Amino acid sequence: MKKQETFTDIEYSFRKKKTKREEFLEIMDEIIPWDEWVGAIEPYYPKGKRGRPPMGIEKMLRMYLLQIWFNLSDPATEGAIYDSYAMRKFTGINFMTEAVPDETTLCKFRHLLEANGLNKLFFDAINRVMVQTGHMMKGGTIVDATIINAPSSTKNAKKAWDPEMYQTKKGSEWKFGMKCHIGVDAGSGLVHTMTVTAANEHDITQTANLLWEDDEVVYGDSGYLGVQKRPEIASNEHFSKIDFRINRRPSSLPRVSDNAIDWERYIENRKAAVRCKVEHAFRIIKCQFGYRKTVYRGLKKNENRLYAMFACANLYALAMAGRKLSVT
Repeated sequence: MKKQETFTDIEYSFRKKKTKREEFLEIMDEIIPWDEWVGAIEPYYPKGKRGRPPMGIEKMLRMYLLQIWFNLSDPATEGAIYDSYAMRKFTGINFMTEAVPDETTLCKFRHLLEANGLNKLFFDAINRVMVQTGHMMKGGTIVDATIINAPSSTKNAKKAWDPEMYQTKKGSEWKFGMKCHIGVDAGSGLVHTMTVTAANEHDITQTANLLWEDDEVVYGDSGYLGVQKRPEIASNEHFSKIDFRINRRPSSLPRVSDNAIDWERYIENRKAAVRCKVEHAFRIIKCQFGYRKTVYRGLKKNENRLYAMFACANLYALAMAGRKLSVT
């Protein structure tokens, strides 16, 4: 969105240094396919035949993405745009002629995306283009899962925890929340499939939902040992033929003498060198976007948010690699 420059824009153009926030927003502004995403929302968006005219779709989409990238609540997103020049510039809002959409308008827009599954639509559309342009090479998948904590407070109307979240023990620490399972392209490290479950669901149960039909090899950590024996894998004509390269537990590896070559550990290290790509996507979600704790109650709303975040994480990973998402 190109807007006429204001005096504030001219003043800021003379500053000597850009902030990391502004650099990040410029990257995302350039790489996100705005026209396609706006076109996907348009059939579901109010036409403004009654009541006050609706806000522009792209403006609301930009505001919503700011919310998930910086892990903000509805009121905090509205306040951040008033407070931050970089965010105001990203949304294209000119304070001389318009105001920032209020928190209620943002909440309704988010509910519209959730009700119509549009975030998954964005995620799937991005992946299709990535396959067409060769950014996703297919043929191999890395599977992994991470626990996302949920608030354990019972200071709410029902005085209870979120009924869809459960606790589980990881190592010696108990965690309460949900689990995000992803399938990552083994060649590029880009996320192509995602599911969410309660935290007590074992990683191995979601494996079949994370694979592509043309996968020939699958990598995973020791939590996926024995996955080829699962009924949904063994009974599938294609999945049963996949080469599952699962890391063994270190305690199960035999000891070797000082002068011998430790081939077992060498093989495990080579598996881990490929498998580690899956951690990059989790790093963007948890560190870059700050999504370390669930924002909403229930799995569905959090799943919807994660689809948008992984779509943006894939685009951000491409931008960091110096690549562009365009069909030639």
